[in-house]
Amino acid sequence: MTTTHTSVPRRRPGRLALVSAAALALFAALPMSSAQAAVGHLYYGSSTGESFQIDDPVLGKCYTMYKATSASNQTNATATLFYDANCERDWGSLQPGGYSSYFGAELYSVRFGS
Repeated sequence: MTTTHTSVPRRRPGRLALVSAAALALFAALPMSSAQAAVGHLYYGSSTGESFQIDDPVLGKCYTMYKATSASNQTNATATLFYDANCERDWGSLQPGGYSSYFGAELYSVRFGS
């Protein structure tokens, strides 16, 4: 009787790590999806009597406003309003559907998202 011995190829841990690292690098290099945006509009009035709106704002982006004295948040995201143009000194926030016409001063920027 003849016995045949077959050997199973051994996997090399180094090769597996190399392939995994290459796949991870490829995934990291792929462009990410576009930034998420709130759906809807922020309407605001200025101290000069003009009306403005911001449409479908990108979440996390700071938007400049012009001397806002009232605002209506008709988006699906929270709008945080600011006294300065750089989104640093916050007045407070308006929830979706929220409105305010009393800020105590003019507002100059807004950021959407929580």
